[in-house]
Amino acid sequence: MSERAKVCWERYLFHSFALFLFRPFTLSLFHSLNYWLVKSEPDAYGWHHFIEQGRAVWDGVRNYQARNNLKTMKLGDQVLFYHSVTKPAVVGLATVVTEGYPDPTAASEPASKGAKPSGWVVVELEPVMALDKPVSLARIKAEPLLANLSLIRQSRLSVMPVRADEFELILKMGQE
Repeated sequence: MSERAKVCWERYLFHSFALFLFRPFTLSLFHSLNYWLVKSEPDAYGWHHFIEQGRAVWDGVRNYQARNNLKTMKLGDQVLFYHSVTKPAVVGLATVVTEGYPDPTAASEPASKGAKPSGWVVVELEPVMALDKPVSLARIKAEPLLANLSLIRQSRLSVMPVRADEFELILKMGQE
């Protein structure tokens, strides 16, 4: 493992441990860490944009299943950042810093219906680290242990859960 990979891995472990220690007591008792994958087109909003901003409001999601996944995300959950379309690959790791709240970019229903909220939500994410080596879609598909990954089974879904073992394997593949 390269020196840079060791530093990134140590930062990830430290960040995960720090989240566990400093999370409010009640969250530590009742919330186990969940893992997710979010997709973005690198030309529209890539990892480099995310790093420059330092924090992102994950808005504009208009698929019901993806919306439900956003609603399920909790403070401290770990998120794989995936570049779609051109050179599809997992390129980085982020964390949920703000749980779901109404999407400000979503219009409410027409006034004639009482202007109810749209139901679309956002979460806020912060980058943790870039992977040393992006984990391409081809590598993911070639790995038998990732055969049931939602990314492969539901390729059009933009926000999806990832099992802990899948998450750890993808991180390991990104450090090789």
